[in-house]
Amino acid sequence: MSITVLLVDDQAIVREGFRAILERDPEIAVVGEASDGATALMQARALLPNVIVMDVRMPGVDGIRATEEITADPVLEHSRVLVVTTYDVDANVFAALRAGASGFLLKDLDAAELRRAVHVVAAGDSLLAPSATRSLIASFVATPPPADAGHPRAGEARPLAQLTDREREIVGLVARGLGNDDIADRLVISPTTVKTHVSHALIKLGARDRAQLVVFAYESGLVI
Repeated sequence: MSITVLLVDDQAIVREGFRAILERDPEIAVVGEASDGATALMQARALLPNVIVMDVRMPGVDGIRATEEITADPVLEHSRVLVVTTYDVDANVFAALRAGASGFLLKDLDAAELRRAVHVVAAGDSLLAPSATRSLIASFVATPPPADAGHPRAGEARPLAQLTDREREIVGLVARGLGNDDIADRLVISPTTVKTHVSHALIKLGARDRAQLVVFAYESGLVI
C-alpha cells in the first residue's frame, strides 16, 4: 500500500521538486499540495495523508500553527508532520517540535534522504536532521515556550514517575539518537523487547511518536 503525502510550501517550484523526487518511489503517492497552513489543514482533513511535508515560514497560517492544529485534530491522528526547513537551529523549528512534528530535515537534503524520511516518519519513527540532533534539541529545551503557549512542557505534564527504570533508560537512549537495534546491543536485550518498552513509554506519556519522547527526555531532565 502506498504512503500518501501532502506537500506544503509557499513556493510552487519547491513543491514541484519534492513531488518529482517522491514520486520516483513506487511506494509513495503525493495526493495533494498546499501553499499555506490554512489550506494545508483543509487538505489534510479531506485527504488524510500518512505524511505531511511541511514548510515553516509561509504567509498567513504558518507551518507551526498548521502543525499544532493538525497534531491536535483527532481526525488526523494517523497523519505525521515532517518539517523541512532552511534553518537548523531556528526557534521556529523548536516550536514545530513542541507542536507535535515527528521530525525535521534541512532543505539542502538530497533526493534519497527525502524519500527515506517519508518512509521513516510514516512508520511512526522520529527523524531529526543528523547534523544537529543533540545541539538542536538541547537548545530547544533551553528555550522556554511563549507565556501563552497552549501546550504544557512535557516535564510538567508527564512526570518521570510514570516510567519504570528500564523505560527511563531506553527513553534516554532514544533521546541520544539510538535506534532500537543499537539500544538492544547496548543493553544486551532483543530489539523486540526494546520496541515493547518504547511502546509502553509512548502510551504512558501520551506521546505520538519517538520525536515526542526526545522532547520529553530533555525537558524532564532525563537527558542533560
